[in-house]
Amino acid sequence: MCVRSCFQSPRLQWVWRTAFLKHTQRRHQGSHRWTHLGGSTYRAVIFDMGGVLIPSPGRVAAEWEVQNRIPSGTILKALMEGGENGPWMRFMRAEITAEGFLREFGRLCSEMLKTSVPVDSFFSLLTSERVAKQFPVMTEAITQIRAKGLQTAVLSNNFYLPNQKSFLPLDRKQFDVIVESCMEGICKPDPRIYKLCLEQLGLQPSESIFLDDLGTNLKEAARLGIHTIKRQGFAVLPKLVSNSWAQAIYPPYPPKVVRLQVNDPETAVKELEALLGFTLRVGVPNTRPVKKTMEIPKDSLQKYLKDLLGIQTTGPLELLQFDHGQSNPTYYIRLANRDLVLRKKPPGTLLPSAHAIEREFRIMKALANAGVPVPNVLDLCEDSSVIGTPFYVMEYCPGLIYKDPSLPGLEPSHRRAIYTAMNTVLCKIHSVDLQAVGLEDYGKQEVAEIAHQVLILFPAGDYIPRQVRTWVKQYRASETSTIPAMERLIEWLPLHLPRQQRTTVVHGDFRLDNLVFHPEEPEVLAVLDWELSTLGDPLADVAYSCLAHYLPSSFPVLRGINDCDLTQLGIPAAEEYFRMYCLQMGLPPTENWNFYMAFSFFRVAAILQGVYKRSLTGQASSTYAEQTGKLTEFVSNLAWDFAVKEGFRVFKEMPFTNPLTRSYHTWARPQSQWCPTGSRSYSSVPEASPAHTSRGGLVISPESLSPPVRELYHRLKHFMEQRVYPAEPELQSHQASAARWSPSPLIEDLKVCNCSAPDTGNMELLVRYGTEAQKARWLIPLLEGKARSCFAMTEPQVASSDATNIEASIREEDSFYVINGHKWWITGILDPRCQLCVFMGKTDPHAPRHRQQSVLLVPMDTPGIKIIRPLTVYGLEDAPGGHGEVRFEHVRVPKENMVLGPGRGFEIAQGRLGPGRIHHCMRLIGFSERALALMKARVKSRLAFGKPLVEQGTVLADIAQSRVEIEQARLLVLRAAHLMDLAGNKAAALDIAMIKMVAPSMASRVIDRAIQAFGAAGLSSDYPLAQFFTWARALRFADGPDEVHRATVAKLELKHRI
Repeated sequence: MCVRSCFQSPRLQWVWRTAFLKHTQRRHQGSHRWTHLGGSTYRAVIFDMGGVLIPSPGRVAAEWEVQNRIPSGTILKALMEGGENGPWMRFMRAEITAEGFLREFGRLCSEMLKTSVPVDSFFSLLTSERVAKQFPVMTEAITQIRAKGLQTAVLSNNFYLPNQKSFLPLDRKQFDVIVESCMEGICKPDPRIYKLCLEQLGLQPSESIFLDDLGTNLKEAARLGIHTIKRQGFAVLPKLVSNSWAQAIYPPYPPKVVRLQVNDPETAVKELEALLGFTLRVGVPNTRPVKKTMEIPKDSLQKYLKDLLGIQTTGPLELLQFDHGQSNPTYYIRLANRDLVLRKKPPGTLLPSAHAIEREFRIMKALANAGVPVPNVLDLCEDSSVIGTPFYVMEYCPGLIYKDPSLPGLEPSHRRAIYTAMNTVLCKIHSVDLQAVGLEDYGKQEVAEIAHQVLILFPAGDYIPRQVRTWVKQYRASETSTIPAMERLIEWLPLHLPRQQRTTVVHGDFRLDNLVFHPEEPEVLAVLDWELSTLGDPLADVAYSCLAHYLPSSFPVLRGINDCDLTQLGIPAAEEYFRMYCLQMGLPPTENWNFYMAFSFFRVAAILQGVYKRSLTGQASSTYAEQTGKLTEFVSNLAWDFAVKEGFRVFKEMPFTNPLTRSYHTWARPQSQWCPTGSRSYSSVPEASPAHTSRGGLVISPESLSPPVRELYHRLKHFMEQRVYPAEPELQSHQASAARWSPSPLIEDLKVCNCSAPDTGNMELLVRYGTEAQKARWLIPLLEGKARSCFAMTEPQVASSDATNIEASIREEDSFYVINGHKWWITGILDPRCQLCVFMGKTDPHAPRHRQQSVLLVPMDTPGIKIIRPLTVYGLEDAPGGHGEVRFEHVRVPKENMVLGPGRGFEIAQGRLGPGRIHHCMRLIGFSERALALMKARVKSRLAFGKPLVEQGTVLADIAQSRVEIEQARLLVLRAAHLMDLAGNKAAALDIAMIKMVAPSMASRVIDRAIQAFGAAGLSSDYPLAQFFTWARALRFADGPDEVHRATVAKLELKHRI
């Protein structure tokens, strides 16, 4: 397997250039005699695995380093460390286990970078099913080789997995012989392993061909007489790795020996074809045999095409299916010397106005005359008797289709040129003269049809309202379960519609993988997939073309670049891409960009749901179709995130003279004329049916919850009463014992909710701002409850309620940040399970006041973190997490641990808490309810002055007052939560400040009354009241000083209500 190969780019352009220049030529067919230069017959092809059949470790390492912000070449250098006696080579000879290898390998990487490196995640990626997949072109080549009667073999430097099975993610039936280094105890380029492979094949060296991606491995094969072909020269080691040990053991090739070195599977197969003398690839790129459920009748299609093209040939029609296209099945056709593409509607009952291939045909035919690069369309056939559905035919346009938006293998300048070309062609589409090309009425018929169906007439220019209604209807027609984010969006989108400024041709699905590029130049040759095109708001296209910027690279249907370093790749960020568009079009940037992104992701979610629904009946054509059921919710949550951001923007821009109007009753607002068909109305009344229960209304009692949530509420209540409250005495004993700084086994056994501070806020921080690598390392363990965390912000020297006051420094040094600072009241830092410290410090004291701070993720095992002492709250230690005073002295943290970027700390601190902003208020209401319950039980059982306490007038007054105050606070918390759900944290700022001001004081009063009813017992540790009172008082600091919340409420009151 490859560990020394260069990270060279795939030679896709070379392959596509050949296709581009010769796409009208037919590949030669039939049997040939396959001989090498000496005239001997080849009888076997031997394949290396890593780098030939599956991605090489070197290439996987390169991508992993970029994603995890590890310095380039670190993994390769560590793999090479020690040469033949290093951990990697010993691992492949099975001299050490996987655990032993990872331990040594991790140590090497950590020593190189002076910080811990998560090598486990690299090894997991290397061996994952997602990465370790056989290249389809190689699978096809092996099939053809075996069909010609040749043997095939795998000769791989390989290793054992932790389960003691060798790492061989291949179909063993493809090979006659498999030789693995871990099973033989010897590795390539040791000549013995080549001889062993030849012996098992029963062949002489001259009868075989060997493919490998390493020059040193090919060198020994050539020395033994195995035939290979060299394409452009063997790979050299990166400069950062010394290859002197390899050169000393393996001298240069002997003269006149040729060898095949694989730098790109496509190119390797082409050169192998030339050597063997027969075709190994029977299709065109990105095609596969037609799926059984998507087959079409060839005979009637062939007759139709002969009549259309005037072809007299009697040769067979070749039909393949493109592996993309989740909506309209797309086929490659070869008939005589013509290469064609057919697009058709899917079979079965379809949603109204969906899969409009007629629209595709019309628009491409019109745009061809306007200078927009589109394929040459030939004919539209609306006669379903030909192949079962309407279809159209166009000429096949060879070129490059980039499925991966990160454009692997290209130089940064070339990547930027590709995205610039994409932007330019979008501007060209939006600049088409509608009247000149006869498209001034394009889309109007669709508007009338849809309007008739939903009984609301929209003007033709109201593209966004029309689209919202259309996609809501499509989603409802394919809905298989309730998705909360989709319900919120269906309600939110019609209420935040932007005013359309311009009407142009809109592609409707404009993204990188719908463009065909020139094989050598950054030039768009054709724009594909016009099914969703119409006349409308061009900004919808611009936003849609930026989807990849917000999706992860692991997203299976639309690969993203959200977790990539765009600066390093040379790809413009979404903001720059949008500015580029505005500059070319001569337009000012739009203010409501977040709405367009929310709408775009809502559309994608609706499309994914439709694909999933069709996959249940076998109608969807994409191989990813069945996975989309799990993706709709993910995408809808992304859409809602943008809706929340748009809410922030609107809130900030509200004019001073307009009152902040809110409904103060608990009913949801009446349905407006803009509310899409199928949206659901909600009420908080107990009699509401399940179908009408949603986040749209303010629920004020358990009886008003939907049945599933109500059942969950009762389960939780039962759990507290049966498991938690009875355990309190044992937990109190543990807190008073010498073992208090170790987590109680009872707590670990009971742990179900995982909603403790500061973990909830830190989890929200990672979800909102973390990279994929940061989430993988920290978020997953936190979510699973396997780790704890802390948040280091408060400092003893300054008033830390103002985040801009903090003085701890974060200084850049090489590939690290160095931290120095003094923090205290760091909750949870003493817990032995605490693995992560979210640290806030200053990176630039000279920057604007709110851009000086940054946030770093600091592993707790990093040298230089010194806990000075645990702090007590009214004498309580709060073990095992505690509240620590800590010094950070020259703590070195890798740069990739920076959250969001330098200078974003204040922004993160403000946005860190979503629901966590009012969790403490919820807890305080819980404290208060418990205190009141204890108080009621106490006064019923105690006598004073000749009668039960419950009959004392002052006690009754206290109980009544406590109930009233609890309910007042509870309603305010519920309303704040309701607004946060519907409009976002920013829009709920006033309500959040009010409840933070009200809840601690209310709890203190209620708990104080309960203590008074208990007498001296209320002050003891026999009851939880003293602890409740302590935390209620402490939260008037910990959750922000009362004074800050009062000031916020007053400012908003003066700002919006005068």
